[in-house]
Amino acid sequence: MRLGIDLGGTKIEIIALDEQGGETRRHRVPTPHSGYDDTLRAIRDLVVSTETALGTTGSVGVAIPGAISPVTGLVKNANSTRLIGHPLDKDLAAVLGRPVRVANDANCFALSEASDGAGHGCAVVFGIIAGTGVGGGICIAGQVLKGPHAIAGEWGHNPLPAPTADETQHAPLCYCGKRGCIESWCSGPAIAAEFSRITGRTLSASEIAASDDAEAVAAMGRFYDRFARAIATVVNILDPDAIVLGGGLSNIDALYAELPPRIERYAFTLEAVPLVVKNRHGDSSGVRGAAWLWHKDEVEQGLPR
Repeated sequence: MRLGIDLGGTKIEIIALDEQGGETRRHRVPTPHSGYDDTLRAIRDLVVSTETALGTTGSVGVAIPGAISPVTGLVKNANSTRLIGHPLDKDLAAVLGRPVRVANDANCFALSEASDGAGHGCAVVFGIIAGTGVGGGICIAGQVLKGPHAIAGEWGHNPLPAPTADETQHAPLCYCGKRGCIESWCSGPAIAAEFSRITGRTLSASEIAASDDAEAVAAMGRFYDRFARAIATVVNILDPDAIVLGGGLSNIDALYAELPPRIERYAFTLEAVPLVVKNRHGDSSGVRGAAWLWHKDEVEQGLPR
């Protein structure tokens, strides 16, 4: 049995998968805001209650909005700041009495979709999470590509490629401290902010996407073009078999018709556009990917002795 845990800012979710990847149990609890140690206890209690209910033990993988630094062994780049500076994988291993694997939530998304989702059967999958922010994960032959600094796939903090004069003039400030990052142009809040700047009207990204108003249509055209430019740079470097979209913006149906021809236009000598598809597992992909951090032949290594 594989256990996957998604450690989010508002909830902690656990899922149990059988050998075939079928879901046997799922449960979630609010994320404690009283401290790091309470978070450890909440995860421990979820694992114990799940294993008690199913009458067996499992390997444990955890998805987090950050990463374990290969240099220090401590959490870095986490939206949940209480995790930063802690050896989360080692602390969880101590309270659970078994090895625990911890990975970035975008990497877990990519792994989930590559394992038994929209990218199943594809050798190279680039998973994109586009919503409040823009993140990404790379899965090659069923394995997450993490990199020596645990930042592989973090394309959202690359600068927007080939900016126009207007984009250079109005490059938004990103929370990372730089201007003109892909995330600052192609996230949901970024679409809404630019629309407000140009029109003086306040609409969410989903409302802009659903509108047939001329200004909304123009806003979405700019977004499709920027998103395709950004994706094309990944295609030139990675040449993925499939690009799987997740996050709130993945629910914009027009993306799957609008992006491929634009990617083909901007990428280098494509003979066939990579498959651009919507995720299969939706909000469950992160927690499922955490469970898939342990492969079938490794699951016993993740069990308590």
